[in-house]
Amino acid sequence: MSKINLKEAFEIECKHGAFYTGGNIQWSKNAENLFCQKGGTVSVLSLNKGSVISSLGLTEADQEKDTINCFTLCNEDTSIITHHKSGLFKLWNLKTSTITKLWKSIHKGPVIRITLSNNNILMASGGSDSTVRLWNLQHHACIHSLKGIQGVISVLEFHPNKENKHPLLFGAGDNTKIYGWNISTGQEKIILSGHFSTVTSLNFHENENYLISSLVPAAKEEGGLSITHLLYNSIHNIFAVVSVDHNIIIHSLELFECKKQLVGYSDEILDIVYLGNSDSHIALATNSSDIKLYEIVSMNCQLVCGHTDSVLALATTPANVNLLVSSSKDNSVRVWLLDKETTRMFCIGYAVRHTASISSVAISQITTKFFTTVAQDSCLKLWELPNNLESYNQVLSLNVSHTILAHQKEMNCVTISPNDKLIATASQDKTAKLWSTETLQLLGVFHGHRRGVWCVRFSPIDQVLLTTSADCTMKLWSLTDLNCLKTFEGHESSVLRGEFLSRGMQLITSGGDGLLKLWNIKTSECVTTLNQHESHVWTLAVTKDQKNIISGGSDSLLVFWRDVTEERKTREALEKAQLALEEQKLANLLKAEELQAALQLALKLERPLQVLKIVEAILKKQNKFVEIIKELKPIRKEALLRCAVTWNTNSRNSHAAQMVINTLITELETQELQMSNLSSTLETTIPYTDRHFKRLTKLLQDLHLLTYTFNRMKPDISIDTK
Repeated sequence: MSKINLKEAFEIECKHGAFYTGGNIQWSKNAENLFCQKGGTVSVLSLNKGSVISSLGLTEADQEKDTINCFTLCNEDTSIITHHKSGLFKLWNLKTSTITKLWKSIHKGPVIRITLSNNNILMASGGSDSTVRLWNLQHHACIHSLKGIQGVISVLEFHPNKENKHPLLFGAGDNTKIYGWNISTGQEKIILSGHFSTVTSLNFHENENYLISSLVPAAKEEGGLSITHLLYNSIHNIFAVVSVDHNIIIHSLELFECKKQLVGYSDEILDIVYLGNSDSHIALATNSSDIKLYEIVSMNCQLVCGHTDSVLALATTPANVNLLVSSSKDNSVRVWLLDKETTRMFCIGYAVRHTASISSVAISQITTKFFTTVAQDSCLKLWELPNNLESYNQVLSLNVSHTILAHQKEMNCVTISPNDKLIATASQDKTAKLWSTETLQLLGVFHGHRRGVWCVRFSPIDQVLLTTSADCTMKLWSLTDLNCLKTFEGHESSVLRGEFLSRGMQLITSGGDGLLKLWNIKTSECVTTLNQHESHVWTLAVTKDQKNIISGGSDSLLVFWRDVTEERKTREALEKAQLALEEQKLANLLKAEELQAALQLALKLERPLQVLKIVEAILKKQNKFVEIIKELKPIRKEALLRCAVTWNTNSRNSHAAQMVINTLITELETQELQMSNLSSTLETTIPYTDRHFKRLTKLLQDLHLLTYTFNRMKPDISIDTK
């Protein structure tokens, strides 16, 4: 049997959180990035990576938040203009994410729309105060206040004005009319009537003589998505559909197919499972009636529709990596199959047998003959699955083979043992129970938790069951005598999920405190704590090779963790070997009395005592001490100064310390050293330096007294000798 390598460290491989929660959304001209409004910030999303590469408007914990109301891109997508809750316009440099200019908006209330002229010289802003203001961006001054629109400004567009014949600005509000103003004089030139609802978009024909206006009523896209935005990119001939539930679907106009789908906001992540060969996909249950199926490499998302209420739980099995079972608040359970070629998910089975929300589901591990469900109706059900699932082309009606009233209160979790012979359930009644898979016969009850039990898991190799509870503990139980073997404490809130790792030698748990903890079962020790989530971590998913973990919770954040134990051990071994080589090199330099090179190496290795001995040796040899110090790199000078400050606390080493400090102070005058907190560092030397000065002064006075006494006694000594 191969040796079990226990895990010691995990690092974040990537994170995927909310990037669009409604509001403005714009496409960069090269179609590589999407600029999305996320609450009071703007997220810059890379379409290739499917992740956020930067954010604008983020504030530190001690700073007052200035919420972004709207934004627009400018200067060939190198800058962005935002309007804030404070009533300020801010011009940002996108490369550095810094503010280059800010000015007051003058509007009485939030600005809802911002648009720019083709030459980026003029900007129009429309607010909730029914006014439109025209700005000269070269001077950041308001040149016109345009009135006529009633209600909140819904749309603003400059006429293309390629030949300067029609310098017009068009806008619309709540009164269904479109107004046009002369941008030179600020006078109202035209009013267009015809709509019976709020206008949501304006566009111009190529010849600039025709204006097209439209509104988007709750139009339904395929899959039942209510469309809120349509974005077109002429360079790549693609367009994006933005739905009311913050999904972004990118279509190709050439092939008339969906190229990519992104999810701007997932709400709470309730469950995660790996799917496909080599764990190529993940499926998410996210407080939505749709299952989100992600391809991990590109984070392209497929919405799997079928349930009519929020999906609560998902389950997969090693017996068929393409099989998925889901359960929902709609009291139904569905069986899905991932097509290997198209990577599309199809429903092959459906049934409603529970009378309440189905909170958990589990599939048999060795075969795909059955699965189990538990629900808020306190019932445990055993379901049959037909053979050759891939051969069915229609949705099957699933059959229940056994049903039992399993607990006194609602049930939270169900799991099946690795040999498919046992079932374990967890409930809010503070107990876990063990059942036979053949007849659902009760085999035992696990008493011991003080609050409801959230999760149960079988050990992959031992006759052991794991339970996690709202009493902040985890327990390991013997399946033979039903006794508690171990209790783990460390979480400060409910332990919501737990999984076995390292052939049952370790645990990974997640809690309501937002923390993940890695445990060694043998020592009951918490090896490491992973902190990235802000609140409840509802779910964990582990790859088959156990090198990767995904966590998700109520903060809508999906965190991919990677096992870096071996990498760290390898890196530490290399560092240790390199350190040994450098220490040997230092010893050789000292033996050869190459003091200057030895000083540099000792400073690099951070050896204060060794540095002291080298400095004292240089001073004894009367070498060019100052020249040697000046030749050091600034980073080495800073290290030497820190050493000298430490030496200065001891009178025995004060001479070397004062020589170094005196030399480096002259270097400070040339501003070569930029050591942080330098003034406070030097201030700490003053009391010790003053003490050394007084001591040396006293010694000097005593020396002069001794010399004077000796000189006064000298003549008498000469007489006596004669």
